[in-house]
Amino acid sequence: MRNLFPFLDWVSTYKKAYFIKDLLAGLTVGIVLVPQGMAYAMVAGLPPVHGLYAALFPVLTYAFLGTSRKIAVGPVAMDSLLVAVGLGTLAITGVENYIKMVVVLALMVGAIQLVLGVLRMGFLVNFLSKPVISGFTSAAAIIIILSQLKHLLGISVENSNKIYETVLNIFYKLSEINLFDFGLGIVGIGLLIGFKKWNKNIPGILIIVVLGILAVYVFQMGAYGVKLVGNVPKGLPSFVIPTIDLEDLRQLWPIAVALALVGYLEAISIGKALEDKSGEETIQANQELIALGTSNIVGSLFQGYPVTASFSRSAISYDVGTKTNLFGVFSVLLVVLTLLFLTPLFQYLPNAILASIIMVSVVNLVDVKYCKHLWKNRKDEFFVLMVTFFITLFMGITQGILIGVLCSLLLMVYRTSKPHFVEIGNIGNSDYYKNVIRFADEVVVRDDLLIVRFDSQLYFGNSGYFKKQLLKHMKAKGPNLKGIILNAEAINYIDATAADMLTKLIHDIRERGIQFYMAGAIGPTRDIIFNTGIIKELQREFLFVKTKEAVDFYDNPNEISLLAAKVAYENSKVAKEKL
Repeated sequence: MRNLFPFLDWVSTYKKAYFIKDLLAGLTVGIVLVPQGMAYAMVAGLPPVHGLYAALFPVLTYAFLGTSRKIAVGPVAMDSLLVAVGLGTLAITGVENYIKMVVVLALMVGAIQLVLGVLRMGFLVNFLSKPVISGFTSAAAIIIILSQLKHLLGISVENSNKIYETVLNIFYKLSEINLFDFGLGIVGIGLLIGFKKWNKNIPGILIIVVLGILAVYVFQMGAYGVKLVGNVPKGLPSFVIPTIDLEDLRQLWPIAVALALVGYLEAISIGKALEDKSGEETIQANQELIALGTSNIVGSLFQGYPVTASFSRSAISYDVGTKTNLFGVFSVLLVVLTLLFLTPLFQYLPNAILASIIMVSVVNLVDVKYCKHLWKNRKDEFFVLMVTFFITLFMGITQGILIGVLCSLLLMVYRTSKPHFVEIGNIGNSDYYKNVIRFADEVVVRDDLLIVRFDSQLYFGNSGYFKKQLLKHMKAKGPNLKGIILNAEAINYIDATAADMLTKLIHDIRERGIQFYMAGAIGPTRDIIFNTGIIKELQREFLFVKTKEAVDFYDNPNEISLLAAKVAYENSKVAKEKL
């Protein structure tokens, strides 16, 4: 039961002292969740109330199934943007049809996450490297900010999934700026930044929401063309089973896969970061997939849209001192109270205020510092980041993620196709063997013996490179070369292609009158050596545990052979005595 319902772990050890902290954390997160949920729903192209719907049953479901006791689940900027950009490429007419597609998308995202969790496929998220994540996150943040400019400026701009079209559309409408909207938005941005610098514990979002509503109500700013959220439906969402057809599935599956992986990645990364700070480790990767998947499925049945862990709200819950997932239940109760009693107040909330909340929230997603770090230290990964960034910015988030992952995999393949291959030499007649170039002043290099190290698995992608490098080093040694020792400590796998290559290479080397030795092979590699043709060509007596042993055998083959025979005889004698 604890495997199915992780909440039983913390319920069974719950203490009274936890209650106040969970209550405060839940209410604080709930206060931020209400305006953020409405704002992010607007980012997703939905009516604001659907952000509140997404903050109800998904959050409640995660409280019972989630393994992290710190993260706050609900609508987030990234998922909202992915929804907007993904569906923006489809020919959807009418608000009702758009809502229907978003609900189906949430169901698909949940189903994908749930299946991956049941199949224990949490490792898939490892294919999203940090440069890829940083690249598409930074691009997505810029797209979000530009998408909110129309609300900040109080102008009507045609939506577009291409950034240059959005910029041009805004540029052509600059003469129609509503100064009251612009003023409210700028004040909201200024206050949020000021509160963050002054004291991060101040609920800046709540304050500017209240001030914005009061300003509109007291000064009747609606009469001056200030655009408002308008009527927010009162009451809880109804239970509706989404209608699905094959055409919807065909159109939505790429964005659903991207949302499922990105949402899971966000939740895991946030949860792990908070665990590092608290020292408490409770997250189980595959169970998190099940929890998020179930949350999204349940949310789709109540007109919600895809959710995951929020950076900002999770940080708030941690700072307040939450102890268990019970804080999520208290956040839900606050959202319920809002939907039942407080929705009339939000009709006076300016869109410019919501836009200011979104802009300030997502601007930190543009990670310039990490970009500079890669430029200085890792040019190849900087290239992956920039490719992901520009593809996401000008073609779309789905394309950016897929091409970014492809670039990362190609980079990995390229690196493994040309791994570190180096000649090593003995240091001071000891057991240590080091790079002859890096430690040129310390190592002993011999003309008659070549000792090399290959720092990678040996497979079809680099077997040709291995052979080429070995022959190159053999040629450099000249005619005095009599023996070659391969230090195989870093070779953890040899595939069929590489095994065939190595077998033929050993044969060719011995045909030249040069002896071949292998040292340091670990257990799995030794198994492959013995299960393939390598051992027949290498011969068992030329396989050693340490490089030093191989060198000693090369220098004194007869003496070592006699010693080995004596040890074998003594071992057999002891065995007979035991019998």
